[in-house]
Amino acid sequence: MIERKYTRQIHIGKIKIGGGAAVSVQSMTNTKTDDTAATVGQISALARAGCDIVRMAVPDMESAQNIGNIKNLTDMPLVADIHFDYRLALTAIEQGIDALRINPGNIGDRERVQKVVSAAKKKNIPIRIGVNAGSLDKKILLKYGHVTAQAMVDSAMEHVRILEDMDFHDIKISLKSHDVPLTIEAYRLMSQTADYPLHLGITEAGTANTGVIKSAVGIGILLSEGIGDTFRISLTGDPVNEVKAANEILKTLGLREYGPTLVSCPTCGRCNINLAGIADQIERKLADISVPIKVAVMGCVVNGPGEARDADIGIAGGKGEGLLFRKGKIIRKVPENDLVSQLFKEIDKISQL
Repeated sequence: MIERKYTRQIHIGKIKIGGGAAVSVQSMTNTKTDDTAATVGQISALARAGCDIVRMAVPDMESAQNIGNIKNLTDMPLVADIHFDYRLALTAIEQGIDALRINPGNIGDRERVQKVVSAAKKKNIPIRIGVNAGSLDKKILLKYGHVTAQAMVDSAMEHVRILEDMDFHDIKISLKSHDVPLTIEAYRLMSQTADYPLHLGITEAGTANTGVIKSAVGIGILLSEGIGDTFRISLTGDPVNEVKAANEILKTLGLREYGPTLVSCPTCGRCNINLAGIADQIERKLADISVPIKVAVMGCVVNGPGEARDADIGIAGGKGEGLLFRKGKIIRKVPENDLVSQLFKEIDKISQL
């Protein structure tokens, strides 16, 4: 059991963040926010994949003014991502947004920040302060000479103090970099500096191939240490892939149940069936199943019912055939060509229990 580091609690819509609440998965739409149909469609796809909170870019007034239309068509908690123009934040609040992602230092003078803070406080809307290693303030870079974990924490705390001075404490913090060790160090330091909930992420991580690996390493390490209350896997392309990867990380760490778990051996010279092809078929078919069962695909009897005895259902290869087993007990022999279909017949039986 992972012991979570305590943080104060905030709410984004119906979702509790921090204070011992479950770690939540976030993603971000890549549609134009002024396009209602496209944005709501993508939010729905993210929800089906297991997303808890969705962030939307709000680059202009048309996007800000369309938030209400989107809110009317989804119950997903929504975050408005805003830079530079405080009026966009005020409009987003008027339109019913659930949370803001801003940096107080880049939306204008104190009077403008105070207007946003007052409006957010009136409607219990939290603000996420997001610090990226690639856009630190020049005076902080001058102080440290280059980007460091302490520089990132100092930058975040500078923004935090602006809000605290206005008696606003409904805050969440993120400290992102594409550099995994730097990101880990920054979050560790921040977890010792303040008790605000933390949103984890490896920014600009890359494609679904390399980006998943970088994110799993960085975010997985932090979550395993009890650090982090929400997170996003940042991948180039379809954001649904971000949600699936995020939930797999939570499942791997025992922090969330999420669909089937596939256990598959790496194969060796004892294998006499097309295990790679069979495993690929099974993995694709499991994508349509939501029941949290463990499925084993093993290459031979050595790594079959014995090593995978804790699997709910599994197969073990032989020569042109395989064994079908449940919880380590053999059910029957099945010809190789029928292994996948027979396996899923048993999965259907389990799903109906």
